Amino acid sequence: MSTTLQIDFVSDISCPWCAIGLSALEQALARIGEAIKVDIHLQPFELNPQMPPGGQDITEHLAQKYGSTPEQHAAIRETIRQRGEELGFVFRLEGRDRIYNTFDAHRLLHWSGEPGTVPAGCQTALKKALLTAYFTDGENPSSHAVLARVAGIAGLDPQQAMEVLASGRYADEVREREAFFTGVGIHSVPAVIVNRKYLISGGQPVEVFEQALRRIAAEAA
Repeated sequence: MSTTLQIDFVSDISCPWCAIGLSALEQALARIGEAIKVDIHLQPFELNPQMPPGGQDITEHLAQKYGSTPEQHAAIRETIRQRGEELGFVFRLEGRDRIYNTFDAHRLLHWSGEPGTVPAGCQTALKKALLTAYFTDGENPSSHAVLARVAGIAGLDPQQAMEVLASGRYADEVREREAFFTGVGIHSVPAVIVNRKYLISGGQPVEVFEQALRRIAAEAA
């Protein structure tokens, strides 16, 4: 008899460690197989909620926010690239020199997770497609045209996606979810919350996710 776990994956699509964390989590679940069933909900978090239209140069942004030098930034990006490569996720360094506002992407993700609104599984597919669009293809995730097209790649109706984006729908719901998770102490991502009780922080290796999920499932059983 399998155990079902609820997983809230709190993340931002402009966060490279979130791409690493989601890839590692999925591979851990593949290793576990049918022994554990999961109900995954992708929750919003904005690393840069005040990011203006048009975004900002990444090196400039990181220097302002963290005080990192261009050399430190380059070393971190190479570490991230290598971690992604190990998991089969491509971080293309060339052509991705800006960071953007992601609020509309989170509105679209909220829509894609509404029960009965779109086909099951589309939220995760959209999340992965958005991460690929930004980190691999260097596209602008604040552009409605990009978001609608990526929605189509994920199996959603691009026209419906554009209507959601143009209408401003789900803005209140996204802000409420963001406020909830920051209110319970989530200030860095990815944050993987299991059964609303257990926290796995950061882009952990596959083995760490697998061991933690097996342990939590055993306790739940």
